[in-house]
Amino acid sequence: MPLRRLAALLALLLLAGCTSGGGTSSKSSGDEVPGEIVIASGRDVTGKNGVREQLIDAWNRQQDRARTGYRARLVELSGSADEQRSQLLGALQSGSATYDVVNLDVTWVPEFAAAHLVRPLPDSMIDGDVVKSVASTARWDGKVYAVPFNSDVGLLYYRRDWLRQAGVQQTDLSSGIDWPRLDALISDVDDHRPGGYEKGWTTQLAGYEGRTVNAVEAFASAVDDFRLTDDSGHYDGTVDELAQGIAELRRRTDAPYLLPNAVHSDEAASLGDFADGRTAFLRFWPYAYRTLFQTFTGKQLGVAPLPGRAVLGGQNLAVTESSERAHKAAELIAFLTGRQSERCLLDAGFAATRTSAYQDDGLRCTSGTTSPSASPTGERADRMPRDAAGRPAYARRILLPALENAVQRPRTPLYGAFTQTFTAQLGALFGDSPPDDEELAKSLDAALRKALPD
Repeated sequence: MPLRRLAALLALLLLAGCTSGGGTSSKSSGDEVPGEIVIASGRDVTGKNGVREQLIDAWNRQQDRARTGYRARLVELSGSADEQRSQLLGALQSGSATYDVVNLDVTWVPEFAAAHLVRPLPDSMIDGDVVKSVASTARWDGKVYAVPFNSDVGLLYYRRDWLRQAGVQQTDLSSGIDWPRLDALISDVDDHRPGGYEKGWTTQLAGYEGRTVNAVEAFASAVDDFRLTDDSGHYDGTVDELAQGIAELRRRTDAPYLLPNAVHSDEAASLGDFADGRTAFLRFWPYAYRTLFQTFTGKQLGVAPLPGRAVLGGQNLAVTESSERAHKAAELIAFLTGRQSERCLLDAGFAATRTSAYQDDGLRCTSGTTSPSASPTGERADRMPRDAAGRPAYARRILLPALENAVQRPRTPLYGAFTQTFTAQLGALFGDSPPDDEELAKSLDAALRKALPD
């Protein structure tokens, strides 16, 4: 029996052994009626008929060959991540949608678990191959509630050609730089301004989750062992720590370096500004690697670890409490998050969740997904640099260590209240008359204590 099918079978048997008191159905796998398994997810950044859809198609072909009577169908939710969270919460709480599997942002897992909207899964569904920092996002209250599907982490993209034009001798920043060095490089480019260039760097600071991510990265860089919540999700910050974090965020977003548009930018806007040449540096997620290399060459574009601490992102797959096909849904998740599937996700531009995808040169994507030589839509050749084993060239040296060293946003069932409060309070920093660090820290501390009560 192939190892992947064996792993799926073991997951199936273990899930069948869970008791109903643990949040899983007492119905056994043999009692489930074959039919459609519906997966609800946000947009696939690899495009139309992207790699997620292709992996689901590969699983469906397996089911057709085995004549199981099961098929999976992907439903993509519209809107921003915040809007998708609201859609999923509303659908699962009201029972208005029959989703069997939900693709949850890593910050949502505690909320959906605490609300009993998703089921506990066997611990064995997360093995030692899953990157340790990534694996921790799937647990809440001592139980596994989801399985990491694709990960994410902040990275630094930059124009190597502009650094050369500015007289910078070493344009390979892949070994890492700190913020003072970044500021110095921006000053070099400022002294030799390319056509269309406006400011040194841009990021995502509009009043949504992007601002939370950038702020947590600044706070975690300024305060050792920074965390705003304890293991139970209760607020655990101090005014002094908040003031240090605010000071670092203020320094990073000073006018001499930051593109003014950044305070109103989301991912699409900031990526567009960088691609159009308005900045020399960009803080962004891994999927931009493939996107940007469709326009730029290796002599023009570079990628490096983000200076300071970078936030961990990504999505995890969970089985809904209301699913009538929970055991088969768990088997589907085992396939979608298995070693070969993760290699396919990495090849397509996602950050894989398994170490083997980055380190095992013998592991290849053979699940019938689009060849790396073409884009997911098949419209043009893929110009993304790759290593000798066919992975994105930066994956092993830069992306994997970045994931291993990333920090998490606060883990709490009240994450929605946290991020809304955090984002709104920090908005004052980008207004016409920003308060001083201590004043804003006191205001933020009081607001978070109210949003995250014991």
